[in-house]
Amino acid sequence: MSERRTLGGLRAQVGQLAREIAKFGVVGGAGVFVNLAVFNVVREFTELPVVRASIVATVVATCFNYLGYRYFTYRDRDKQGRTKELSLFLLFSAIGLIIENGVLYTATYGFGWDSQLQSNAFKFLGIGVATLFRFWSYRTWVFRTLPAREAVVRAESFLSDAPPAQPTRKQPIRK
Repeated sequence: MSERRTLGGLRAQVGQLAREIAKFGVVGGAGVFVNLAVFNVVREFTELPVVRASIVATVVATCFNYLGYRYFTYRDRDKQGRTKELSLFLLFSAIGLIIENGVLYTATYGFGWDSQLQSNAFKFLGIGVATLFRFWSYRTWVFRTLPAREAVVRAESFLSDAPPAQPTRKQPIRK
């Protein structure tokens, strides 16, 4: 029986992770579109060098993605400490920006690959590498999961007019 529960719990966790990855992918996919669109518009209509144009695009996409992650992907996560959340998001996004644009910088200035197609290909590759880092860091440090017991207490507090009760330890059942 306990093996069945363990398998069911594992299946639920895998399902939850799959849904989280899918939501992250939807927001991230839209963010990639925004990133590449802004990158190409900035390159086409300004005289900014390729990496600077990429940085502008990454910053615009980061703002877009924060809204998507906070209000779609991780809307059920802890909402306390928004200043800390936003600070961590910006910190990890800056690291992602360095990863993403480091790939483009290396291709452009290290190997001289600067055509429109090459720039877009290496921009896309940089986004992919940085996305792996961002997924791990956002889910681990920025949009943290509420502990289950605390989530239940908070949910129950919305249903009653009384102030929320403090979580208690589970008492052993006596026969």
